[in-house]
Amino acid sequence: MKPTGKSYLELLREFQRRLEAAGKPAVESRWILGHAARLGEKELAARLMQPVPVDVEEAAWAMLNLRLTGYPLQLLLGEAEFYGLRLKVERGVLIPRPETEGLVEQALVRLPLDAPARVLDIGTGSGAIALAVKAMRPQATVWATDIDPRALRLAKENALRLGLEVTFLEAPFTAHLTGLDLIISNPPYLPDSYREEAPPELAYEDARALYAGPEGLDVARALLPQAWDALQPGGWLWLELAPENIYTLLAEAAAQGWREARVLYDLAQRPRYLSAQKPAQAAAGLEDEEAGLLALGNN
Repeated sequence: MKPTGKSYLELLREFQRRLEAAGKPAVESRWILGHAARLGEKELAARLMQPVPVDVEEAAWAMLNLRLTGYPLQLLLGEAEFYGLRLKVERGVLIPRPETEGLVEQALVRLPLDAPARVLDIGTGSGAIALAVKAMRPQATVWATDIDPRALRLAKENALRLGLEVTFLEAPFTAHLTGLDLIISNPPYLPDSYREEAPPELAYEDARALYAGPEGLDVARALLPQAWDALQPGGWLWLELAPENIYTLLAEAAAQGWREARVLYDLAQRPRYLSAQKPAQAAAGLEDEEAGLLALGNN
C-alpha cells in the first residue's frame, strides 16, 4: 500500500475541522478513521505520526463525506453500543439511542436480581432492549415482538453474537402472551408533522418505528389495553415517549385504572419515561382509578 505522506494525526485534524463545521462532534473523526483503517482506538493512537495508506485514506474520506450528508454514524460503522452491548445495525431498522438506555435502567429496578421474571419487549427493532434486559437479568425469561421481519432477523443475529437467549416473535404488540411481570417498549412516538423538520439521519430508519399519528400516540394508546391483558396483576408497564405527549398518555393511563402512573426524566431532565402498574386485583375498580389519578396529581 502506497502511503500518502499525510499522517494519521494530520488526517484526524482535518476530519475534525470538517465535522465541527457541519455541527457534528469532532470525536467522530477517530471512529471514522479507525474503522477505515481497521484499528482500535489504542492502535490508532499508537500510529498517529505514521503515514496513512492510500486505500485507508480513500475509504475514510468516503465515509466522512457520507457522514457530512447526514448519514448516521452508526450505519457507517455497522454497529452501535447499547447498555454495554455492541449491536449490529443496518439501514431501515431503528438505531438504538442513549435515551432508551435510561428506559432500561429505570425498568430494571422492578426486576429482581436473583429471581425469575417474565418480560416482553414490544417493537424490539435491533433487539437492544430485550438483549440488555436479558444481559442484566439472566434468570428472566424474555420475549420480544416486532412486525418487521427484517428487524427480527437483525435482532436474532445480535442475540446469537452475544450469546443471549431471547424469544423473538413476528407479531404486533403482545402476541397474546399472558402472565407477564413487565412489559417494556420504545414505541414510535413522533407526531406525523415532525417529518417536515426531522434531521436527515431519520430518513435512513423505518418510518413505522418513528411516527405514530397526529399526536405521536397512536401506537402507545393501542398498547395500553393490550399490555393490561398481558400483564399479571401487579405487573409493570414501562414506555419511552416524547416530552410533548407523555403527560397526555399519563392522564389516559391513570383514568383507565393503572396504578402508580407516573413520569420519570432522562439525563437531560426531559420527561421521557412512563411507568404504570396493573392493580393487584385483576379488575380495576373505582378505588384503583382514584389511586391512579392521585399518582398523576403528584407529578
